[in-house]
Amino acid sequence: MAQAGQKDAHGLILDAIDRGDFRPGDRLVESELAERFGVSRTPVREALQRLETQSVLVRDGRSLIVATLSHDQMAELYAVRTELEALAARLAAQHAAREEIRVLRRMVDEDRAYLGDARALSRANRRFHGQIHLASHNRYLVQQLGMVHRSMALMATTSLAAEGRGETALAEHLAIVEAIEARDGDAAAEALRRHLSEAFETRLREEALRI
Repeated sequence: MAQAGQKDAHGLILDAIDRGDFRPGDRLVESELAERFGVSRTPVREALQRLETQSVLVRDGRSLIVATLSHDQMAELYAVRTELEALAARLAAQHAAREEIRVLRRMVDEDRAYLGDARALSRANRRFHGQIHLASHNRYLVQQLGMVHRSMALMATTSLAAEGRGETALAEHLAIVEAIEARDGDAAAEALRRHLSEAFETRLREEALRI
């Protein structure tokens, strides 16, 4: 029973970080988390220890705070993410069911409603990429991408907040879907690489503006 509680608390905290409820630099307090999620303090304490081991949380004195990625860590993360996501797109072009492709296309159309709302568009973007992961029909790849996307939540801002990036990103999403629909694995992988390259470049420009 304690093991299930630990898993629940761990997942709840990760989901909250992923949604942006807790941002990099935020302090996580055991008692507050237990009250927030309606669980006892023991599974929360164990979940916090596990998240520290996974480098999602770091020590700041006696407190645990949500980790912040350095410039080098961000570059390393994008390098790994790009190759894994390109593979997912290639496999999706080979294995995705027609219904899965229709869902991806519908996502692109429906996500236009979020233009102007960077946070909502960011959530929609995660759903879109998650759907491509599932459409790859490779459970080991999905697991690895889940770990990568957990780390992506440690970025303080979303590239989709940059002016004009949302509309461009949706056009890039459409190009990925069209390549998958055409069953062109090479084109799907390349479209995904271009998409993430543009996202990374946008982040670098936004970071430079804050110096």
